[in-house]
Amino acid sequence: QVQLVESGGGLVQAGGSLRLSCAASGSIFRINTMAWYRQAPGNQRGLVATITSSGTTNYIGSVKDRFTISRDNAKNTVYLQMSSLKPEDTAVYYCNADVTGWDISSYNYWGQGTQVTVSS
Repeated sequence: QVQLVESGGGLVQAGGSLRLSCAASGSIFRINTMAWYRQAPGNQRGLVATITSSGTTNYIGSVKDRFTISRDNAKNTVYLQMSSLKPEDTAVYYCNADVTGWDISSYNYWGQGTQVTVSS
């Protein structure tokens, strides 16, 4: 079993910055792609950004040039640096990880979510 623990959410004014962290622990042989998703009230959960184990990143268009996803493989941690935040970025942000277990099977895990609120 693997646990993903997120931190760093909060309330910020428009134009401000926040940094989210997500640390994975448990039965991990290798962490493959990690990602951040978000879900605003009344909306479905949607992808924000991904990062592969080798560091290749991808972003949705609305956050490109404002958000940066990164990871520390030694710490099994993924980060999301969010800058120039807008009220429409308000959502619960979820960490996601594709993990290879010691049985060499692949598993997908979610964090519990962290609230980000951007005031205008």
